[in-house]
Amino acid sequence: MKKITRFYLLLGVLFSLLSVVLGAFGAHALKGLISTDMMAAFDTAVQYQMFHALALIFLGLLLHLISGTHLQIKWFKLAGNLFLIGLVLFCGSLYALAISGVKMLGVITPLGGLAFILGWLVLFFGLYHTD
Repeated sequence: MKKITRFYLLLGVLFSLLSVVLGAFGAHALKGLISTDMMAAFDTAVQYQMFHALALIFLGLLLHLISGTHLQIKWFKLAGNLFLIGLVLFCGSLYALAISGVKMLGVITPLGGLAFILGWLVLFFGLYHTD
């Protein structure tokens, strides 16, 4: 198995695991300690983290199963890196915002959302361009 394939598979599984752990933490430890709005932000982070963790697993499987062109592999790697950036910026800022209540952290969230959007767009191009 190629290193990049293993990298995305391992990170996808790790982020999936953390999504479940953080979801349980939010449901049990944070309930009643933070406002309803902050709990909604935390839940959004958990949900988006799981979606994009699964996207990383999907990318790892694509890299393992498809004997794509050099350009296609580059598109896939870029998509994976954008998903990772989105996970850190989008989910990380929402977790920090929900727990700390520091509203200024919310300015980081759209950058992570943009990284997610670009990651999906890049993945589309990687799948579309097969030559």
